[in-house]
Amino acid sequence: MQGSATGTDAPQALPLVIIGAGLAAWTVVRELRKLDAQRRIVMLSSDSADFYAKPTLSNALAQKRSADQLVTTPAAKMAETLQVQLLPHTRVHRLDTPARALSYDDAAGQARSLLYGDLVLATGADPIRLPMAGSAAAQVQSVNHLQDLAGFHQVLGAAPKTVLVIGAGLIGCEFANDLLIGGYGVHVVDPSPRPLALLLPAAAGEQLQEALQGQGVAWHLGTTVQSLDADTSSGRLRASLVDGSHLQVDAVLSAVGLRANTALAGAAGMACERGIVVDAHLQTSAAHVYALGDCAQYASAGARVLPYVMPIMNAAKALAATLAGQPTELVFPLMPVAVKTPALPIVVAAPHPALSGQWTQDAGVDAAAGGVWRFVDAAGQQRGFVLTGQQSSRRMELAKTTLL
Repeated sequence: MQGSATGTDAPQALPLVIIGAGLAAWTVVRELRKLDAQRRIVMLSSDSADFYAKPTLSNALAQKRSADQLVTTPAAKMAETLQVQLLPHTRVHRLDTPARALSYDDAAGQARSLLYGDLVLATGADPIRLPMAGSAAAQVQSVNHLQDLAGFHQVLGAAPKTVLVIGAGLIGCEFANDLLIGGYGVHVVDPSPRPLALLLPAAAGEQLQEALQGQGVAWHLGTTVQSLDADTSSGRLRASLVDGSHLQVDAVLSAVGLRANTALAGAAGMACERGIVVDAHLQTSAAHVYALGDCAQYASAGARVLPYVMPIMNAAKALAATLAGQPTELVFPLMPVAVKTPALPIVVAAPHPALSGQWTQDAGVDAAAGGVWRFVDAAGQQRGFVLTGQQSSRRMELAKTTLL
């Protein structure tokens, strides 16, 4: 399908085109093949499109696995099994939604165009990079793809090093714990008063802070990194914090969050806010164009972006049915998230941010066994929960008593 498709093709003869090759893209294909074995599918990816579980990026050191070892199925095998025409190492640079066409550069850098019957945007999200002064600011690492992880491991090298993690959110805490297990010294900087401040009740966040500190994390909370400079005398990096303190480290990892990749959709005139706006059928504001995964802002989730695995799996199944001619509204179930911090296992079923209510902690739970918190709304209904430590095994029990 490489090259220009003819404008005389009937819409039904045109392929389903998917931009992206992460979990969202491949799961849509897998679900669609259960319903339609014949439809032509073309997938365009900016990388090799090898299949791997993205959550493993943040605990690869603990698992003693390289970036290459995280690949569970090579792209060529995925494409063969699922009957997909894969165009790896391509760059899509323009969408023409009225014409149902896109323009891209192929792996050789040649300009190409392609017509589609339906288009799925699974363009993911990009790491947020905070502005930073200093001669070594460009040396700050982010890990969002296999190539990023390979580069980070190269920076770390074989000798034990000290790493500064910027960000004490979910990804930052997971990486901090992973680095500890890998034998590295770890500093974590965040402007919040405690880790996971936007996700956990205060007491649960303090439990996590103490657990990671007990295993070696040095916390620098209520401050940010002002500049990063090369220290020529030691060959290390010197991080200057806003609170006036200075840290000598060997590598810096930014984990301050993700921003939905909406560039293509926005340039094509589609509605974009925190992500590409999609309705209950995952359709964008453009006809025959759909979006899911980290790039999407879901009407079915109260206009939230949900950069987690379970929302992707549910969205992919619903979208596959719609693409197979069975219009299916996306209805998200309760989707607790397991935070990969072995120092303190955590399960979170977060309430909607706009929901009024308060966190209450179950009494009578031995602090050494973790804790149980329930988010209760104004009507007294449980609308979320947090489990820590040994209590995380009660996930199913708490899920049964939680309203969406």
